[in-house]
Amino acid sequence: MTGSTVVLASLGLSAAVPASAHEVTAASAYAAAPPSTEQRADTLDGFVIGHLPEGIGRPSDFEYEWGDVSFHSRVWETGPDAEGAYKVDLTVKTLRGERLTDLEALNKFLIEYEEKEPGSWQLTPVKVGGYDGLFAGDEVFYFIEPGVAAEVTVDPERFTDEDVLDTAAEFRPESKT
Repeated sequence: MTGSTVVLASLGLSAAVPASAHEVTAASAYAAAPPSTEQRADTLDGFVIGHLPEGIGRPSDFEYEWGDVSFHSRVWETGPDAEGAYKVDLTVKTLRGERLTDLEALNKFLIEYEEKEPGSWQLTPVKVGGYDGLFAGDEVFYFIEPGVAAEVTVDPERFTDEDVLDTAAEFRPESKT
């Protein structure tokens, strides 16, 4: 099978990604197809993905654990570019673990996980679909309930603050009714 390898260095993962059937044109550094029905409305680990920004690429799912917290993520990528590389457009994640007791605990966990300097991460408190969260431009994370949180990140070169916040507002637990 012909493919390229995408290395998700921040996650320590690699995954084979099939070569795209879309051609790269001189007008665009990356090829992207309009989101399919599969890309538009779906679920991940009991969460509905109700909104996606236009122009994202193809999705891939990942499951991993770090620091006694389990992650389920869906990553949309466009590409390949002229060198055969893919670029991450959007990532949605669920985080589950006993240490996620509130928004402050989630923040402390993510500072450790993302290797941030304490106090250097400029975060703005936000409400995300009724949940308390913290926003940092290209990413937003929010506390759902003890043991459960969510995070959404976008490529800040291609997508706006509004794109990340709109996507996060519609990435929510499935209703149990």
